[in-house]
Amino acid sequence: MTAQEQTHHGTWTMEHRAEEVLRALPVEVPGGTGALTVTLGYPRRAGVLDLGLLGPYGEFRGWAGGARDTVTVTESWATPGYLPGPVVPGIWQVLLRLHRIPPQGLPYEVRARFDGQVPAAPSSAAPRPPAPADRRRRRTVPSLGGAQWLAGDLHAHTVHSDGALTIDELAHAAVAEGLDFLAVTDHNTVSHHPRLAAVGSRQGIRLLPGQEVTTDLGHANVFGDTGWIDFRRPAGDWLAQADAAGGVLSVNHPLADDCAWQLPFAGRRPRHAELWHHTWTDRRHGAPLAWARAWRNDVIPLGGSDFHRPEQGHPLGAPTTWVLCADGDVLGGLAAGRTAVSAAPDAAVLLRYGDELLALDADGTVLVRPGGARTVVRGDAVRLPAREGMHRLETHTCEVVALCA
Repeated sequence: MTAQEQTHHGTWTMEHRAEEVLRALPVEVPGGTGALTVTLGYPRRAGVLDLGLLGPYGEFRGWAGGARDTVTVTESWATPGYLPGPVVPGIWQVLLRLHRIPPQGLPYEVRARFDGQVPAAPSSAAPRPPAPADRRRRRTVPSLGGAQWLAGDLHAHTVHSDGALTIDELAHAAVAEGLDFLAVTDHNTVSHHPRLAAVGSRQGIRLLPGQEVTTDLGHANVFGDTGWIDFRRPAGDWLAQADAAGGVLSVNHPLADDCAWQLPFAGRRPRHAELWHHTWTDRRHGAPLAWARAWRNDVIPLGGSDFHRPEQGHPLGAPTTWVLCADGDVLGGLAAGRTAVSAAPDAAVLLRYGDELLALDADGTVLVRPGGARTVVRGDAVRLPAREGMHRLETHTCEVVALCA
């Protein structure tokens, strides 16, 4: 077949966004199509449109958010963030989220091109070699009944959404920072999942499948090989799917700027929450702790750098989440709530060993127990009695330096 095209164009207004933020534009894919290419054009200085794609039966085929304006899907390869597979004839849907629409409106054009021949896949960079031996220092901590505390980062992005690094480059950077594991949590897509095992083996790090379910009213990380979580569904459905598939859902950065958590959960709220995010710039401010107390009394604290690109200054492992893992099972440790959070892999940390806490490199800090009781820590490796609930370490100025479930 010769190449064919279909076009949608118009102007989105604030009224359109107020009525329905997510729009679906139909494109009719003819028989014999080997490659579908969608191009989105609009004045990027004026607003933001997010781009996604559904197949003819409503199946997920990809999401780019606002990071890409051209995507291609073929049976053998697809643009990062999108899933390769048969380009079957029928009515597909180009998804547009009207993320930022200015008062004067935002003109747009969507062009769908159907090619009979499959173009060659874009060349990809050679995988990075394993990280050098002079990686950041990673302390050794005592095990518990054969389980080990592993240090990692639970929030990072790649070129499969709006990150700057490939999966190999991201894993390489995580190893260099002294991390044992990394959750790769690209926005509203799982196209990176099939590549994680091979990259993790090559780079020498555990890579945990993840998806950051991203909406205008809040973000949540789903960890585990759960399949695609449909961000269009209510948040309670995300939690139910994660539970059914053996995954873990965490509310992300609940107080962060314009993506703070505003969504309801019908019935049960998730226990896991990313309390420590890079937007907690002054940890003397108690808002995340107050939010946690209001959310539920048994919150499991997590941390995440929300890494996108090196030049932003939010390095991997800042903060570091520690998970007590049996046989290296990070997801199992997360599900069991065996977590702690520190500022970095080599910073002061508070770890739970049953009914006892171990404070490392925390001399001169203050242990704050649930209910507010305080004990000054004297020494570099101090064991203290624990209670049920979240504990923290603070400096004399009330700056939080460690959290522990």
